[in-house]
Amino acid sequence: MIPDPTAEIKRIRHQLGAEDEFDLNRIFARIQRLQAESGRECVRRPSRRPSDKKALHERTGNDLNASGENPVVQTF
Repeated sequence: MIPDPTAEIKRIRHQLGAEDEFDLNRIFARIQRLQAESGRECVRRPSRRPSDKKALHERTGNDLNASGENPVVQTF
């Protein structure tokens, strides 16, 4: 039987958090320091901003068939 890794992951997370007294600023600073010391290139992506919700929910009329139903949604 393969052991469930969840308990080990939680134990490691707790151990790492305890090293910095569960202070998020200290945890973040340690992560940044470890990234800088690793010598690897860290990719930074631009933040993803949600688009205009109105545009997402706006109906154009083209998504309805002749009977007024959405042809993509199938009802059974």
